[in-house]
Amino acid sequence: MSLTFIQGLELSGTFAFAISGATAAINKSYDVIGLLALAFVTAIGGGTIRDLLIGATPVAWMTDELSNTAIIVAAVIAALFFSYVKILQRWLNIFDAIGLGMFTITGINKGIAAGLPIPVCVALGVITGAFGGLLRDVITGEQPILFTREIYAVASIAGGSLYVLASVFTPLPGGFVQSISVAVIVGIRLLSLRYNWQLPRLRQ
Repeated sequence: MSLTFIQGLELSGTFAFAISGATAAINKSYDVIGLLALAFVTAIGGGTIRDLLIGATPVAWMTDELSNTAIIVAAVIAALFFSYVKILQRWLNIFDAIGLGMFTITGINKGIAAGLPIPVCVALGVITGAFGGLLRDVITGEQPILFTREIYAVASIAGGSLYVLASVFTPLPGGFVQSISVAVIVGIRLLSLRYNWQLPRLRQ
């Protein structure tokens, strides 16, 4: 079975976020059920909210056996390498950034396909990319990255806006624009972690 570029992008994002969720479960010493549950929630949470908002039901994961298989495979891979748990935080950040980038673009494409205004499409990209991680953090009792000073949603907005603008105002191929936009999101996110870039904190 051949995949289109968009399908491959979404599948890659699903796998990356599932790894992220499974890794977080290992860091919290969850059991096998908890690991699988967190892998699924992290991978499909943002897309589920997106589909419900635009009325696309049944939501994507319910009819996508390949994505469900990717989540299970990701969870198994994470479980098999549980002995490396001490170094998994670094990988959690990397896979989380990759999932954020890929899901942002797929969320925007879903909005465009639904004929929604461009700002709404960018917002759907942020929801798709960020809300799976938000649910993961809430379930594990961590302070949600989305609501802290870390550069997270900003990376999604920047890369998503670049994608929309480049698609509309340049003749560049769609696949190239999407790849560059994903790279921008991942790059901003990882650089912000490396150099401790932060948004201003609101004070009373």
